[in-house]
Amino acid sequence: MAHFLIQVTYTPEAWASMMHNPQSRRDAIQPVIENLGGSITGSWFALGEYDGVALLELPDNVSAAAFSLACSASGALKSFKTTPLITNEEAMDAMGKANASGYRPPSE
Repeated sequence: MAHFLIQVTYTPEAWASMMHNPQSRRDAIQPVIENLGGSITGSWFALGEYDGVALLELPDNVSAAAFSLACSASGALKSFKTTPLITNEEAMDAMGKANASGYRPPSE
C-alpha cells in the first residue's frame, strides 16, 4: 500500500455548515477511502494554512487521484493537497540509485 499526506482547506460555506451541524469528517471519508481499497491511518483538524490533515493508505496513485477529484468536485474545499510519502527504506534505495545514476550538474 502507498501512503499519502492529505491537506485540505474548507470554504467558508463548509465551515458554516459544520458549525451549524458539527460532524466528524473522518467518519464522512472513511467509507470513501474503504471503497477505494484503502484506510485512514490518522486524521486531524489543524490550525494554520490547512484546516485538516490526514494520513491515508491507498493502493496506488490512481486511487489517491480519485479521492482528490471526488473531494475537490464537492465544492466544499478551497484547496486539496496530496503528498505521496515513501518509507525510509525507499528513500535510502532512491539515494543509492541517485548516486549510481551518473547525473552531472551543468558545467560552464
